[in-house]
Amino acid sequence: MPELSYPQPEVAAGRGRSASLIVFLLVIAAGAFYVVTHLVDDLQPLRPNAFLPYFLLGIALLIALGFEFVNGFHDTANAVATVIYTHSLTPNLAVVWSGTWNFLGVLTSSGAVAFGILQLLPVELILQVGSSAGFAMVFALLIAAIIWNLGTWYFGLPSSSSHTLIGSIIGVGLMNQLIHGASGTSGVDWNQALGVGKSLLFSPLIGFLAAALLLRVLKAVVRVPALYAEPKGKKPPPFWIRSLLILTCTGVSFAHGSNDGQKGMGLIMLILIGTVPASFALNKAVTASETQTYLAVSQQASATFAKYTNGAPPSANPRADVEAYVQTRHLTPATLPALQQLIGQIGQQVGSSGAMANVPTDLVDNVRNNMYVASEAIRLMEKAKQPAFAPDDLKAIDNFKAQTDHATKFIPTWVKVAVAIALGLGTMVGWKRIVVTVGEKIGKQHLTYGQGASAELVAMLTIGAADVYGLPVSTTHVLSSGVAGTMAANGSGLQWNTVRSLVMAWVLTLPVSIALAGGLYWAFRHVF
Repeated sequence: MPELSYPQPEVAAGRGRSASLIVFLLVIAAGAFYVVTHLVDDLQPLRPNAFLPYFLLGIALLIALGFEFVNGFHDTANAVATVIYTHSLTPNLAVVWSGTWNFLGVLTSSGAVAFGILQLLPVELILQVGSSAGFAMVFALLIAAIIWNLGTWYFGLPSSSSHTLIGSIIGVGLMNQLIHGASGTSGVDWNQALGVGKSLLFSPLIGFLAAALLLRVLKAVVRVPALYAEPKGKKPPPFWIRSLLILTCTGVSFAHGSNDGQKGMGLIMLILIGTVPASFALNKAVTASETQTYLAVSQQASATFAKYTNGAPPSANPRADVEAYVQTRHLTPATLPALQQLIGQIGQQVGSSGAMANVPTDLVDNVRNNMYVASEAIRLMEKAKQPAFAPDDLKAIDNFKAQTDHATKFIPTWVKVAVAIALGLGTMVGWKRIVVTVGEKIGKQHLTYGQGASAELVAMLTIGAADVYGLPVSTTHVLSSGVAGTMAANGSGLQWNTVRSLVMAWVLTLPVSIALAGGLYWAFRHVF
């Protein structure tokens, strides 16, 4: 009687990895089909009368998704480094698992980070994103970010995609201001940039200190020697330790998708609004009943602002006066009357259509820009606390702003799916260079189970908290600094050559991306 044969563990694991990969690719294929069909449906009512805008739309979408693809294998490699180097998951299974949770993180994201990033851009470029300057802006900042990300990936440096993109946005804003001079342009919103900069500056410090502290606490409370031991050969850790490490990898991957994926979403929405405003400038999902609520809220807001105009005469060009305030942050006697008039105009434009979805094609872009300028003006007034609105009046104004943002700051599901596909696929490609740096070159000793769990748990919580508050943070900086913190707390020692390279990449990312994006924007302004 022949002996029963069982597959060897390696063979069984290989089959499991193949099955996981096939399922993942099927999901990606289904997602791609969903994206294409919904994009075609959204563009169906339009009759293109020129080839160039649609050609530019396709190129811009490909570049935006290319940025997210590079972001996937550049940043997400940090999430899988600990499970790979502790042998909790094989490399192939780890990247498929991480890619899946990145995918889910993008799909469930709120969009707050996406529009927070866009507030860094000069207001006139956002309002005219479909113009030659708008296309030059989008292409410049995306291509600059991709160039720097690919360069740092080639040398195995865990540089931040968030840091790079923000530097690119600042570069475009600065060059836009240099081209037009001090007048007539808002340049960079330095207050917003400062807030974003703080989150990027302090998150690595939080990662280092919190991961070091957590490891110390773990050692004091959980006295299990196996948790603080180096992996033995290629043997997986005990089940409960392995489960903990896989859980933290899952959390970091999900948090990375929900935070970093939004940056691509915001840029894609900017592209769509600029090229096909009739389909994407206003949220067509706003129902007729919600539109009636919006009209009532806008009337209430207009009446509220009327209390603060001090009998000033009406503005000859309300949008221009409000836009001037958004650009200069300087409140003039004409600002509040102009804002009251602008809110009234918005109500009339929307009210005559009956619903957001019914706003005429030739008015959509204008209505959206009016809404955007009014919302930004209110945001800046509340931030500066000038004028000092009474509490009840502030509630009415906030209600109008929330309703307005719902109509203009939205992300269709197919855009989320497209970004999720790009990020998920990127996770599966080119991950090894960054993983080797995080796993082997930060500390002088091999990463232990406790170190990996501490670094990833801190990264997961930090990124998740930033997502809740709409702040962009760097997965790369938080996790690599967390690994360094655990090495320092464990007395494992640091490889200072690597640390210096990481700090150098962190220091250079902002100025290099600013210079790259500024130069590309100048060049593209001449091309377009």
